[in-house]
Amino acid sequence: MATLKDVARAAGLSITQTSRALNDHSDVNEMTRKRVKAVARSMNYQANISARKLVTGRSGMVALVVSQSVDLPQNGLFIEGVAGLSTQFSGRGMQFVLHVAGPNEPIIDVYQRLIGNGMLDGFVLFSPRDNDPRASFLREQGIPFVVHGRIWPDADHAYFDIDNEGILYQITRHLIGLGHRRIAFINGAPGHGFATARMCGYERALAEAGLEVDPALVRHGEMTEARGLVTTVEMFRIDGLRPTTVVCSDVRLAKGVYSALEALGLSIPGDVSVIAHDDHLPQLRASAFFPALSVTKAPLRDSWEPLVDCLNGLLDGSPLSELQIVGRHELIIRNSTGPAPD
Repeated sequence: MATLKDVARAAGLSITQTSRALNDHSDVNEMTRKRVKAVARSMNYQANISARKLVTGRSGMVALVVSQSVDLPQNGLFIEGVAGLSTQFSGRGMQFVLHVAGPNEPIIDVYQRLIGNGMLDGFVLFSPRDNDPRASFLREQGIPFVVHGRIWPDADHAYFDIDNEGILYQITRHLIGLGHRRIAFINGAPGHGFATARMCGYERALAEAGLEVDPALVRHGEMTEARGLVTTVEMFRIDGLRPTTVVCSDVRLAKGVYSALEALGLSIPGDVSVIAHDDHLPQLRASAFFPALSVTKAPLRDSWEPLVDCLNGLLDGSPLSELQIVGRHELIIRNSTGPAPD
C-alpha cells in the first residue's frame, strides 16, 4: 500500500506540502492540490490517521452525535443529513463518523468520551436547542463545531441556517394581506432554535398588523403527520371563532392538517387556507398535495456543502464572521391558500 512518502516522492513535493495539499489547506494553490490528489488516487493512497495527525495536527475525522430514538431509522431529515454530510466530507478526503448514543445516555458524557482520544477534529451539531449544553461543553474544551441552525439567544458560533424568523414573518404577512385574522400556527418543539425564531416572526407580523397572539391558535411539539391531524381537530373544537388558516412548520404537519380538514368536512382553501415550510424532502412533495400546498421552500440538501465549508474554515482559522451563513428561501403560492372566507 502506498504511503504519504510515496505520494510525495511521485508528486515531487515534501511530505508536509503533500499532506497539506491532500487536506485542502489554503496555503497550497488549487492546481497543486488537484495534481497531488490525482497522484494519490492513481497510487490508491489511503491516509493513516495517526500519521496525518502527527504531521498536520488534524486527523481529518469529524463526527455527528445523535441520540437513539424509535423513529430514527424512518426520520427523513436525519437520513438526508447523514447522506449529504458523508458525501461532502468524503469529497474533501475527510472521514465522517456517526455516533448513535443510547436513549438514556447523558449526551455530554458521550462527547467527553469521544474527544478523550484526541482523534476528532470537530463536530457537527443537529437540532440545536436554546442555550445548548453541547455547544457550551465543546467551547469550554476548545473543540471546533458547526451547527445546522442557530443556538439562541446569541448564536456566537459557526453555523449554516435559514432565516426562520423571516420565513414566518413573510408567511404571516402574506396571509394577513389576504384578509386572514384568525391565523393558527403549528410549530416545532419548544426550545429549539428554529421554533423560537419562527415564533418571533409570527408574533412580529401579527403585532405590526395590530393583531394579538391567541394562545388557543398556537401549538408546539413534534413535527409529524399524526400531530398535525390531532392538533387541527383540537383547534376546530375550540369555542369562539375558528381559524381561517393554518400555518405549519413542516410539510408532514400539513399532511395531517389536510386529513383532519377533510374529516371535518372543510374545504381547502374555501373554508381554511393551509401553508407550510418545506425542506423539500424527496418522499413528500408539497406540489403533489391536493390542492397543491403553498410553501416557503429551502431544500435541506443545500445545507450540507456550506456546513462542511464552515467546519473546514473553522479548522483553518477563518474569522467567525465568515462562518455564519444564512441560506435563501422562496415563497411559492399554490392552490392551498386564498382570501379569508366571509
